[in-house]
Amino acid sequence: MRIAVQARQPEPSTLPLIAGLLQAMPAHGLTPVVDGQLAALLAAAGSAMPHDTFDAGAPPAGTDLLMSLGGDGTFLRAVGLVARSGIPVLGVNLGRLGFLAALGPDEVHGALGSLAQRRFILEERMLLQVTGCEAELGDQDLALNDVSVHKRDTSSMIAVHVHAGERFLNTYWADGLIIATPTGSTAYSLSCGGPILDPSCRNLVITPISPHNLNIRPMVLPDACVLQVEVEARELNYLVNLDNRSITLSGQRPIGVRKADLVARIVHLPDHDFFSTLRQKLNWGLDARSAAGPAA
Repeated sequence: MRIAVQARQPEPSTLPLIAGLLQAMPAHGLTPVVDGQLAALLAAAGSAMPHDTFDAGAPPAGTDLLMSLGGDGTFLRAVGLVARSGIPVLGVNLGRLGFLAALGPDEVHGALGSLAQRRFILEERMLLQVTGCEAELGDQDLALNDVSVHKRDTSSMIAVHVHAGERFLNTYWADGLIIATPTGSTAYSLSCGGPILDPSCRNLVITPISPHNLNIRPMVLPDACVLQVEVEARELNYLVNLDNRSITLSGQRPIGVRKADLVARIVHLPDHDFFSTLRQKLNWGLDARSAAGPAA
């Protein structure tokens, strides 16, 4: 199995772990192909090893799997690089929370045998596609977590007019608006009060960011809805964000957000469970009283 390995600005303390991982792969029959920037960092740290490399961008043809080393931001970038090629992505969490890159650094060496024997789960996740911004986005018009619009260069709110198909939904007076997938329901949308959806759900979540009207709440819609968003801003510019990428737009224009025809392919080990991840990452069921408090 040919595995592309990518890390975006890894902490120096993680380089020995990454070097050890690359060194262990051939013993399991795995062939690493390393991102050129990562290979340069390893060489500078004294961990240069003979292996194929690829330039920043999509892995080369013949890649069976892309291993993303870092946090969820690194994982999202990796998915964006390979979404159109169908290469599956495995996330190894070298960051903090890690909902998407859920495999811990202490688990990754044990996972190599499972990968070599193809004992893993391949899960398909919904992607969002943005239309109306072709000049600014090119082919980088897909998002795994969410698409959001946000004010810029001012403290004033923006008005976001939203249609679902031919039907007018609402005008949101707010700092912005998030349109999230089930995968993205545990990301920006959650921090703004949105609900958590199981990744297998077929829905979109619309979550306002600091709305002016307190009776405005997040809304769940079927993923067949084609949304049209138009921003009315007091200032000239506003932001459109696709996961961790942003573009600046000016003037009113219709922006389409819909379920993409493509899917992201995510690799999980057989014992992966979404509910277990929720409990672990969000500290569900943790009794704060069990922790020793400050001395009286």
